[in-house]
Amino acid sequence: MAPTAVSVPLPEQADVVIIGGGAIGASIAFHLAEAGAGRVLLLERDRPASGSSGKPIGGVRAQFSDPLNIRLGLRSLDAWRNFARRPGADVGLESVGYLFLLGDDSELATFTRGVEVQNALGVPSRIIGPRAARDLCPYLDPRGIVAAAFSPTDGYALPKAAVTGYLRAARRLGATVRTRCPVTAIDTADGTLQAVRTPHGTVRTHTVVCCAGAWSGAIGAMAGVDLPVTPLRRQIAFTGPLDPAPPRIPFTLDFASTLYFHNDAAGGLLMGLSDPAQQPGFGRRFTREWLPPFRTAAARRAPRLARIPVVGGWAGLYEMTPDRNALIGEAGHLGRFLYATGFSGHGFLQAPAVGEIVRDLYLRREPFLDVGPLAATRFDGRAIRPEAHII
Repeated sequence: MAPTAVSVPLPEQADVVIIGGGAIGASIAFHLAEAGAGRVLLLERDRPASGSSGKPIGGVRAQFSDPLNIRLGLRSLDAWRNFARRPGADVGLESVGYLFLLGDDSELATFTRGVEVQNALGVPSRIIGPRAARDLCPYLDPRGIVAAAFSPTDGYALPKAAVTGYLRAARRLGATVRTRCPVTAIDTADGTLQAVRTPHGTVRTHTVVCCAGAWSGAIGAMAGVDLPVTPLRRQIAFTGPLDPAPPRIPFTLDFASTLYFHNDAAGGLLMGLSDPAQQPGFGRRFTREWLPPFRTAAARRAPRLARIPVVGGWAGLYEMTPDRNALIGEAGHLGRFLYATGFSGHGFLQAPAVGEIVRDLYLRREPFLDVGPLAATRFDGRAIRPEAHII
């Protein structure tokens, strides 16, 4: 019987150590191994996809306001559509579209500008009227909105299946994956990385890639790198199977309240809300205090949802940055410390493109997209890049 990832011996040396086994880390491991980047080692403190990537369903989209995020989304959507071929796994992609509900003229103006940028980059998004939005999502009360933004090529997929598919392919290509192996220290000397320490041994390496999600700030601190990432709990709830079964609807979001909902594989609905009262922290216990605000928002936009009971839910962590855009780059003062973190809820959907970019940064090749503006140092008195199309 083949050894499990937990029992894989920890190598004494690696060319590159990836810290974090979520969607970003798994994508990077696959892309590096596929490129023949040497001895690739991925270390995960728990199990793959045990953090934010463990969520049951993850949205995939290119509807953003920032051109960088639009291009990351477009590149990744292509990869999600071709995932069965490369790396070779079924991620349950459902191209149902994303539908943003707009409650006033100010929101409409914001999204109209966004659609113009998206269309210029090849996204088939458009502004539609309230009744057209209701045709797409019968739960809506069209009297409560002035318009909606819709892109038919967006949708959702299964993060855990994606992580499993990436890591299976990475192992097949020679990468080593070690789970339940937290990093406890990073050794540096004379401006270079020397080793990564774990409870199971020390690995000599001159290259580390930090993609530890909500825990990235602590990993960066071990190497003297400031990664401004704040953990924030986000929760979703499930209705369980409904009778009659819900129609197939887009991933539907109310921009003002952050309420969102879409189909669930169990024959019901998945519902969520960004709770404005949620305080930063690492807690991941599912609670119900956010459901009254959700029902209040639902009563305005989709009244039937305000009355549907829930049977359970799930809590995970967003990795928030000050401008809600990712941190991607390489620390300039410490040779070969790369990072891809702080995605603020967009990590899964951007994971394929980010894997490509980090691969190219490691190999000192020019990536398909200049991610210089996403460097962690942008907060040192430089202009930030606020993303308007957030949930």
